[in-house]
Amino acid sequence: MLTDKKIVLGVTGGIASYKACALTSKLTQKGAHVKVIMTENATKFVSPLTFQALSRNPVYDDTFDEKDPKKIAHIDLADWADMIIIAPATANILTKLAVGIADDMLTTTLLATKAPVYIAPAMNVHMYEHPAIVKHMKQLDHWGYHFIEPGAGYLACGWVGKGRLEEPETIINVIESHLLEEQILKGKNVLISAGPTREIIDPVRFLSNRSSGKMGFALAEVAAHFGANVTLIAGPVHEHIQHPNIHRIDVVSAEDMYHAMHKYYPTQDIVIKAAAVADYRPKVVHKQKMKKQEGELVLEMVRTQDILQSLGEKKQQQFLVGFAAETTNVIENGLKKLKAKNLDAIVVNDVSEQGAGFASDTNKVTYINRDEHLEKIPLASKREIAKEILRRISRDLEDEFK
Repeated sequence: MLTDKKIVLGVTGGIASYKACALTSKLTQKGAHVKVIMTENATKFVSPLTFQALSRNPVYDDTFDEKDPKKIAHIDLADWADMIIIAPATANILTKLAVGIADDMLTTTLLATKAPVYIAPAMNVHMYEHPAIVKHMKQLDHWGYHFIEPGAGYLACGWVGKGRLEEPETIINVIESHLLEEQILKGKNVLISAGPTREIIDPVRFLSNRSSGKMGFALAEVAAHFGANVTLIAGPVHEHIQHPNIHRIDVVSAEDMYHAMHKYYPTQDIVIKAAAVADYRPKVVHKQKMKKQEGELVLEMVRTQDILQSLGEKKQQQFLVGFAAETTNVIENGLKKLKAKNLDAIVVNDVSEQGAGFASDTNKVTYINRDEHLEKIPLASKREIAKEILRRISRDLEDEFK
């Protein structure tokens, strides 16, 4: 998996820096091309000459040491890399990266790269558990950085606990496994809907719901990282997403979303309707603002078109997945929807439970395939939930063609 991969290894100033020497050697033995960037503090633990000998490449430790006047070194390295590994990653580098500080060769390269970044933390157990570090790691995870969790054991400071840099073999195994997983949706066309819809009453009022679109956007982002070509149909949300494999179309009403979904539906391999679409819309849309009147106001409502039902009726090669946000009889209602809408799978959750409702950064769901096999996915970030859902979709899709 690593043959001919161009890898930038960032080494920061911790006692675990010596393990980065073995990591450099093993990456090179795997056939990778390794270039090492060291922070100033890292050079106090290990000599740059050691990494130069192991990698057979110059070592970068000074932003202003331009080895080739035709190139800006940190930009050239950022563009050259297929991936960047930070091992060991100290509390200092995590904080700098999370808040966007670029004050040395490593941090400037990290801010300039579009390559995937793997972070292997190493620090004292209490530093690793400090709220600031936890917060920064969550931010980096949200941005798509990949963490290789430290091991637990005897630390150089004398404490025993989590914080020891993982062994080079483990770091390589994690990266190779991730590279394999990144291919599970390679070449697949994936259509995802996300967020709420708005049903207009008059120029200043509309009916909507509490959906933030976070789950659908997480699914789109992860699907793209897994190699899919993603079309994201988004209702009115504040979420932002940038990925070369994601084509975003913004819509407003249920009717808008209906037409957008059907436009792209015929060419899709996987379709996930995660949007919370309005079931009803006002029968009359007023062109002028409705004035306040005495007494009660009655709005006559009519049904919107059932997008998921219509997709199920036209399904051919598509693997169709629905979402069911419930508050009672969650599994029972999910199973009914699975059958009634001709779905291949459904993701159900109880939005009344803490951590699983609208606008939350976390979720916990149950994935049910058309064989009615139930798999509970426990509370986690919506990005992690998205990974688990897409892994199961990929597995079930493969089973169809066995």
